[in-house]
Amino acid sequence: MNSLEGKVAIITGGTQGLGGAYTSLFVKFGARVVVADMRDEEGPANVDEINRQAGDRRAVYCHLDVTKAAEWQHVVEVAETEFGKLTTLVNNAGVPGRDGIEGTTEASWAGTINVDLKGTWLGMKYCIPAMRRAGGGSIVNTSSTSGLVGTGRGAPYCSAKGGIHALTKTAAAQYGGEKIRVNSIHPGLVDTPRNKNISDEWRQEMLRGTPLGRMAKPEEIANAVAFLASDAASFMTGSALIVDGGMTAI
Repeated sequence: MNSLEGKVAIITGGTQGLGGAYTSLFVKFGARVVVADMRDEEGPANVDEINRQAGDRRAVYCHLDVTKAAEWQHVVEVAETEFGKLTTLVNNAGVPGRDGIEGTTEASWAGTINVDLKGTWLGMKYCIPAMRRAGGGSIVNTSSTSGLVGTGRGAPYCSAKGGIHALTKTAAAQYGGEKIRVNSIHPGLVDTPRNKNISDEWRQEMLRGTPLGRMAKPEEIANAVAFLASDAASFMTGSALIVDGGMTAI
């Protein structure tokens, strides 16, 4: 159902955490992947290991600061040069912003909004022309349950993720006629390295509000992203796919 044979994807933040899970699963399902990240020390080695396990050159690493237009242009060129086309974009790179409205500094606000929201917009801006050349494509933008409901904290993060939710629908409406689908994924609490840094009090509070009573495994979110990227989701665009263990159901 989730075959990605023939797909060529750019996955931002694709070295570890959710992005690493996306990269591994996309390769497993047959895609070729440009792993776009700023982890230049570990990224190439990770890609080498993926290719070794696949027995083929299925992935390449490319440095990308998602806030810089010129670097986006370069990573698109890498995808088309290395693999002949670009069909798929997973906007995954992001940073937290967990302070409340009064506690958020201008620098913190700008940092989160620039990476999470501006980075998503720039990714679509520069990848869509390549998808047009390929005859269509699929974009999956990483939002969050925090893009759908208020949390009482995390003003920059909620604002960025809510913006991604709306931006996704706008792009879906604009590009549907060109066979370019745009959907968003909304994870709840996921067991990633970044979430190991949150306080036990906050973690337990979130788990009490999650009917399934646990954090998601990265692979569980990756399966949903692969579905949206695949032809199995061919009539889905502008959708917000919630994978949160029931957190937003109560």
